[in-house]
Amino acid sequence: MDAKTGPLIPAADLARDNPVRFPNESAAYRAARTALLAEEIELRRHIERVAAQRRALPPGGEVSGDYRFEGEDGPTDFAGLFGDKPTLGVYSYMFGPQRERPCPMCTNLLDAWEGNAADLGQRMSLVVVARSPVQRLADWKQERGWRNLRLYTDLNGAYSRDYFGLLPDGSEVPAFNVFTRRDGTIRHFWSGEMTGSTADPGQDPRGAPDPGPLWGVLDNTPEGRGTDWYPKLDYERP
Repeated sequence: MDAKTGPLIPAADLARDNPVRFPNESAAYRAARTALLAEEIELRRHIERVAAQRRALPPGGEVSGDYRFEGEDGPTDFAGLFGDKPTLGVYSYMFGPQRERPCPMCTNLLDAWEGNAADLGQRMSLVVVARSPVQRLADWKQERGWRNLRLYTDLNGAYSRDYFGLLPDGSEVPAFNVFTRRDGTIRHFWSGEMTGSTADPGQDPRGAPDPGPLWGVLDNTPEGRGTDWYPKLDYERP
């Protein structure tokens, strides 16, 4: 039962009563689509339950490391990343100094987040942290056409190591961590922990729901997301 709206109508009933019909569809198509719609409704409800469970997490660990950053406006400590917001999201971008170009998958996700960054900034502080020098990040930001994403370099690598943007062997991985600041205390709230150890057979590690729209859109197509295609930084013009 939803506390605000009362008991939920069974998903199968909502799907059965759905009035949508498309030209020339067969009875077999409609039957299969109705069954799928019931599952989609259940999935939506499960996503809502998971989000509520996430919001109800107990306080996470207090942030105490020596974390130092530099952005386009100069150096800052970890608290400075919050600005005037009580919640901070930090994306660890796979763009360390050893890379000629940043990770295409990370970049694709951030391309999408750029379009929402101004809106997200009304509710939270969102920053992107990488280990390349800040001027290199600023140059890439300009090349990519990003205006609203806030990019910072991890000056000593301490944050990246502690919050799993940098593994002990020196390899980079993407990470998204959320932090809170309540009554002057900064704590870790949540991190995407879908790693290789949690991946299902034949699938790349990924969160649920996926934080980027690319795969969600492809999942609505008959070809799906495929098994060996990944986005690139650039595409040849036809």
